[in-house]
Amino acid sequence: MLDFLAANRPLIATIAGVAALLLMILARRMPAFPALLLAALFTGLAAGLAPNAVISAIQNGMGGVLGFIAVIVGLGAILGVFLEAGGGAKAMAGWLIGGRSDGIAAVMMGFVGVIIAIPVFFDVGLILLIPLIMALARKAGAPALRFGLPLLAGLAAAHAFIPPTPGPIAVANILGAELGDVIRFGVLAGLPAMLLGGPIYARFAEARGWLGEAIAPEPHQTLDAPEPTANRALALRALACILIPLALIVLGAVSPSLFSQMPEMIPALQFIGHPFVALLIACGLAWSLLRPDDAAGQQSLKEGMSRAFEPTAAIILVTGAGGAFKQVLIDTGAGAAMAEATLAIGVAPIVASFILAALVRIAQGSATVAMLTAAGLVAPIAATLGVSNTDLALMTVAIASGATVASHVNDSGFWLVSKYFDLSLSQTLRTWSVASTLVGLTGFLVVLAISALT
Repeated sequence: MLDFLAANRPLIATIAGVAALLLMILARRMPAFPALLLAALFTGLAAGLAPNAVISAIQNGMGGVLGFIAVIVGLGAILGVFLEAGGGAKAMAGWLIGGRSDGIAAVMMGFVGVIIAIPVFFDVGLILLIPLIMALARKAGAPALRFGLPLLAGLAAAHAFIPPTPGPIAVANILGAELGDVIRFGVLAGLPAMLLGGPIYARFAEARGWLGEAIAPEPHQTLDAPEPTANRALALRALACILIPLALIVLGAVSPSLFSQMPEMIPALQFIGHPFVALLIACGLAWSLLRPDDAAGQQSLKEGMSRAFEPTAAIILVTGAGGAFKQVLIDTGAGAAMAEATLAIGVAPIVASFILAALVRIAQGSATVAMLTAAGLVAPIAATLGVSNTDLALMTVAIASGATVASHVNDSGFWLVSKYFDLSLSQTLRTWSVASTLVGLTGFLVVLAISALT
């Protein structure tokens, strides 16, 4: 027995560390940042690392992740503020939806969620667009969730699957996945996930009376939107600020193969396609195209900048602590042990990525913590097994899928949805919890399909 414990000490320490992490967050309600750091310290010492080695692993892991992710999160927050304060987000939503039938408007609301969630956080996107959802529901005399569930599914899919949102950026950085591949696979997984978890499930749920009461239409109800031509121009400017950085990142990633005959162009394309530069370009565009000129708009922009960095601070700290936990697992040798165990029971790394993220998500609620914890656990496996670049990107999306399923009572987003749509606990479980699970499962099935075809 003692020989078994000694031989498997790193793996046992890792299991105990994850259990301790969940206990601290669930039972003791400890914030994720100190809980992750304590779990990293405990795991490293329990696995047999010298105390100085544990501290070095935490410093190296946190510094390595934050040197990249902190800039991304900060620039993304600034871009989101310009879209909000400049009216670009609402203009884009109104332009995409205005004048369309209820069924098409519900589908378009899902696409709005996908686009909006790339530069802004889930809760900001919901708060920003809830007046538009209510206006659409009043106009149609329908439950608000007819349009709300597609928006929520789109927000969840993009927030989890598509860089440069913080979660997939951090996971890709931890795993060493190529961002261009992650964006490509994230879009391929995210769009069908949004459609199934959003408009398709909303129609199914509405037919069974699960979406709540319809909102009575008001006479001559119209959407609160600017004059159509001005609205369209503002919406196109906002859309350009979101899509241009994505295009630059993808171009930088694929430039070696696209421009193999012109190698002198590749360094320049990779430079402007680096997320730092691409998001800086996007922020510059937003500043020039969406900056409000009136005093009220400038005051809103100033206040928005102050608000934007409140959630980013928490995300940056949690992400850095996740990187520290990952580095401890690598330095203890737990990665090799987990790789051997994974091979022994026949679980593919992509499947293990999804399962681990889903278990942590269901246990503690936070999608970000689930993604970072799962990435820390599977990164050593990927390194030990020599996983291909394609599979690293697919593992990133699989982790995102697992971290999206089963939003329930321990998830702050669950209560945000319940509050804004005035739902009971059972209604929120039947609508948003099921929709989030469909988003995650669909994304994972797409990942499996891509893996089988590549």
